Amino acid sequence: MAKLYFRYSAMNAGKSTALLQVAHNYEEQGQKVRLYTAAIDNRYGGGKVTSRLGPQRDAEVFDANFNFLNEIPQVNCVLIDEAQFLTPAQVRQLHQLAQVNGVPVICYGIRSDFVGEPFPGSSYLLALADDIEELKNICACGKKATMNIRVDEHGKRVTAGEQVAIGGNERYLHACGRCFYKG
Repeated sequence: MAKLYFRYSAMNAGKSTALLQVAHNYEEQGQKVRLYTAAIDNRYGGGKVTSRLGPQRDAEVFDANFNFLNEIPQVNCVLIDEAQFLTPAQVRQLHQLAQVNGVPVICYGIRSDFVGEPFPGSSYLLALADDIEELKNICACGKKATMNIRVDEHGKRVTAGEQVAIGGNERYLHACGRCFYKG
């Protein structure tokens, strides 16, 4: 039976690397995969799943209007990067794709934003995913990182603003809950 999987972590824990490895493993066995990433995330060019370690691969993009049930051909697995940007309706579509169509769907993303608010896509993934796994990362203090902190161009913490501001290591830090609240 196919499942909807949600693999989450704080920033910079290797989610994209894990996704690329899963794609490789499927394809090495002669199976077809379909990779998607959020259109809003163009840090490495549109339609790219990129690991901070260097590996990169072309992917299709989704935005808020994309319907996964209308676009998926016969594949052995669907892989979604930046899954926090999915809409609640898209998470339901992916759940249906797994449950009714029998296609495993593995989503990778973060749970919450820079002020600790959940992303709608992540909330729905936590509610509907058949299998949930946390990928671990370490805070600067040595504890497990579970939160994300946004910083400005001077490295100062940002505590207000739009939920989404695309950026990598220059804009975000990962932290444990204690360091997140202590600032």
